[in-house]
Amino acid sequence: MLEQQHRDEDTPRPSPVKQHWFGGVFFLLVVIGIASLLYSTLSWMTDEQRLPLSRVMVEGDLHQVTPQQVQSALAGLATLGTFMTQDVNQLQKAVQSLPWVEQVSVRKQWPDLIKVYIVEYKAIAIWNGNALLNPHGDVFNGHPEDVPENSVNLYGPQGSSKQVLDIWRSSMAKLKPLGRTITSVVLNDRRAWQLILDNGIRLELGKDAREDRLNRFIQLYSRLGDKVDKISYIDLRYDTGAAVGWIPDDDSAQERNK
Repeated sequence: MLEQQHRDEDTPRPSPVKQHWFGGVFFLLVVIGIASLLYSTLSWMTDEQRLPLSRVMVEGDLHQVTPQQVQSALAGLATLGTFMTQDVNQLQKAVQSLPWVEQVSVRKQWPDLIKVYIVEYKAIAIWNGNALLNPHGDVFNGHPEDVPENSVNLYGPQGSSKQVLDIWRSSMAKLKPLGRTITSVVLNDRRAWQLILDNGIRLELGKDAREDRLNRFIQLYSRLGDKVDKISYIDLRYDTGAAVGWIPDDDSAQERNK
């Protein structure tokens, strides 16, 4: 028994340095293995051939914007990357550029889905014949032919959209007791106002005392009776009174043409 114990004591044991060296090598191999796995996984996830963003879901209460328009806008990007590589801000800017889009939210959903939620503009008027206004008077890029035919037409210099919209609203309220509406409001470059009513009468209000002149028209209108159907325009750019332009009847027009 003593002899066996003596032999065991004589058997050489690994030194602490060797033990640490073996442990370090093992740890290094584990780190390399994990790094290799992470690199392989990341390469796989960023490979556009493996995980392309290939599906689009469009949500929102939409009447003007179509899913096809959204898909076309996204397809127009230089590259549509993968779930990992594609910048959501780029997707959002592409959709925001579409007509009628007021707000847009874009999210990516694993592994290949783009979710797009859109809030459309609400059009209240046609602006300068080629754009639209929302209820706050903001000009937005929309097609006038997409709004109802009876939409009001507002015209004015750049930066005047909110003012023109306000004048249309206040003037409509004044004319309501007459049963009349406004089809056009014009603010020209000289800052003079013109209203066109639904029965075709053009009101020249000028630059100053616009409200007083509109009130004068309301008083005059009630006294014209059936004659209003023959009026072409009413010029109210006077301190008092107004000048009335009449629609020529057929007989008068024929006499002038002879």
